[in-house]
Amino acid sequence: MDKYRIRPHTKVNLKDFDPNDASEFNGNKEDGKKRLAKLNAEIESLQELLYAEGKRKVLIVLQAMDTGGKDGVIRNVFDGVNPQGVRIVPFKVPSAVELAHDYLWRVHSQVPGKGEIVIFNRSHYEDVLVVRVHNLVPQDRWEKRFDHINDFERLLSDEGTIVLKFFLHISKDEQKERLQARLDDPEKHWKFSVGDLKERALWDNYMQAYEDVLSKTSTEWSPWYVVPANKKWYRDLVISSVLVNMLKKLDMKYPENKDDLSKVVIDG
Repeated sequence: MDKYRIRPHTKVNLKDFDPNDASEFNGNKEDGKKRLAKLNAEIESLQELLYAEGKRKVLIVLQAMDTGGKDGVIRNVFDGVNPQGVRIVPFKVPSAVELAHDYLWRVHSQVPGKGEIVIFNRSHYEDVLVVRVHNLVPQDRWEKRFDHINDFERLLSDEGTIVLKFFLHISKDEQKERLQARLDDPEKHWKFSVGDLKERALWDNYMQAYEDVLSKTSTEWSPWYVVPANKKWYRDLVISSVLVNMLKKLDMKYPENKDDLSKVVIDG
């Protein structure tokens, strides 16, 4: 899955990335789902090991256009993990208190502690995406934030946090179908917002903003992956594969018990 990783200093054009791609498994959904089930079991085991060892920290950033599948990734990729060691942080519109501070203030307090996996559902990148597209701050201000963010993520990395960032790449046509599905199903009306259509009208602006994000903030210590996300099963397969490969490279070990357990007898 390394082919989806953006190398540092790469100028990204999202038109070069096919959101329908399912080249692994040759687009065979059934084989892909079988592989995903095995990866789920591995993630469950590796996450428990991460929590038990209590040394490393993992931050996963999920960014996407509306209907891109962030919630689906959280449900499907992390199915079965121990909730003690996994935390989801959704970043919504900043509160008055958060707006009174710098834009990274609310983010830094949510990063993972030792033994923890934290998933950002949206993230600090909203401050170079939404803020830019809607002209909420001047250009000379948001442009500086690329360097701020790289430095912030370098700090996290230097202090022992593994940072993985995934852009769930769907097509505009696929978004239309997913929005229509929400509109057609009364049980999904709660997911539908008229505001989503206003954001959809700014699609090209967002693509340009995402291209700058991917080009300027994919680093050795904090890489971006452009995940083909039109096919939900393949989206989950890519992210699960990247996560398992990363966790295995940590060569984690369960801590040894300080007591001599060889003489312990449990009565009764």
